[in-house]
Amino acid sequence: LAQALDQALLVAFLASTGLLLTSMADKLEVGLRLQAKFSDGAFYPATVVSVSDSKKRAKAPVKVHFVGYEESDDAWLSLDDLKSKRLPKAASSAAAKAESKAKPALDVSGLEKGMRVQAEAEGTYYAAEVVTVSTAKNRAKAPVKVHYCGYTDASDEWVSVERLRSKNIKPKETDAKGKTDAKGKVAPAKKKDTKKKPLDRIPTEFDPYLQNRVNAVTLTQYIIESTKGDKQLAMLMNAIGHACKVVANSIEKAGPAGLYGLAGSANATGDDVKKLDIIADDIWCECLKRSGVCGLLVSEEQEQAIIIEDKATRGPFCVAFDPLDGSSNIDCNVSVGSIFSVYRRKSSEDAPCTDADILRPGTEIIVAGYCMYGAATELIITFGRGVQRFALDPALGEFLFVSDMKMDPKGGKKIFSCNEGNSLQWDPPILKYVEECKDNGYAARYVGSMVSDVHRTLLYGGIFLYPADKKSTKGKLRVLYEGFPMALITEQAGGVSSTGMFKGKLHRILEVMPEHIHDRCP
Repeated sequence: LAQALDQALLVAFLASTGLLLTSMADKLEVGLRLQAKFSDGAFYPATVVSVSDSKKRAKAPVKVHFVGYEESDDAWLSLDDLKSKRLPKAASSAAAKAESKAKPALDVSGLEKGMRVQAEAEGTYYAAEVVTVSTAKNRAKAPVKVHYCGYTDASDEWVSVERLRSKNIKPKETDAKGKTDAKGKVAPAKKKDTKKKPLDRIPTEFDPYLQNRVNAVTLTQYIIESTKGDKQLAMLMNAIGHACKVVANSIEKAGPAGLYGLAGSANATGDDVKKLDIIADDIWCECLKRSGVCGLLVSEEQEQAIIIEDKATRGPFCVAFDPLDGSSNIDCNVSVGSIFSVYRRKSSEDAPCTDADILRPGTEIIVAGYCMYGAATELIITFGRGVQRFALDPALGEFLFVSDMKMDPKGGKKIFSCNEGNSLQWDPPILKYVEECKDNGYAARYVGSMVSDVHRTLLYGGIFLYPADKKSTKGKLRVLYEGFPMALITEQAGGVSSTGMFKGKLHRILEVMPEHIHDRCP
């Protein structure tokens, strides 16, 4: 009978008569963990409760208990409803073998050592890594050795191609010209199926979030592309990005670390200094000095410019910055920020920089930006080619690109932002303009932190103003590290920046000529 019947038919015959039960009882013992088909048709983890050799149980000889379910859900199942390494390959049905023959041969030449794949074990796919791919004949049925991620090397095994999932495993290509039949005629080649095949993984609602984190352009990538091979400028921008991260971390820990409150001194412009002002200033100064590409630094907290004397550690850039703008709001947890502008020195690099290297119009700035520390930490920069917005991913410790910033050409929302507490000191034209804003339906929004107010204006539209008054006839915004960088960003985003009536005429802010490093403008 064995010689007359196909092996698969023989196995099916023996199984139907119960003659294979004895050998199966040796393979499956009570307590064995395996995968079993539930009433809904899906396979779930289960434990063998009993294996029967009774003829009554010939079609369903194995009783299993589904892990996590009640005993009332225990069921007697056939061998076809079970998945386990203990089950012999001979137990597969003739239909299953016929189906496997119908499947096209798979090509594993696209797999390489170290490549990530999914490998099937006991009916479940696990993350695995390719150890080696063999072309030997004795490995034809299991040509790929895999290592299961998170498991010891003892779990490594050779597996068949059918047990693997990977985009690099493809059907073997057939002769494009077709095959010759028995009569010598060439059969036409089959057209390739151009329909998209369903993905192995079911998409989830988290895919957009994950795709954004994985595929988003990082600040480092953007800097390398934007600096066009200028290694020194790339180093400077990386130092600025690092300073912003460290300041953001210091602000986040300010409460528990006892860093709120005044430091008991005043800065170069006469403002009361907070503890975080001093910390932020130290961070920015150290990061920029250590970059090795700066020749002169101007900080709001320093009365004199910081000049790098050592030729070995100085570079061609002059940086003006406000390390912590709006720090008067820090104790009440309102958004604050850092603002900066960058010039390239014009004097000879053989000698140290002087104040003249940075006392230039804003039209000569090569990079400007600000970092806002709020519900999220965002870095806004411009190289003079539009404005780019980055957000800090705290889990990755990296700024990720969010979008280009472009103001609504129609003006956006009707919002005016100014400190009306100073209105009694304003000139009549400014008072009249603000009243007209109110009459035309403009809403008032004022945080008191320039970075926050300008950031909102860029995104939503409207106008931000800090005019000169009777007390501050030249205005209160410092030209080099507040007026210039914010004006450049505003213009690059499609807005307009003006001093209003200043020194007898209307000025474009970027065209103002500063007279000293802490000069002001409206």
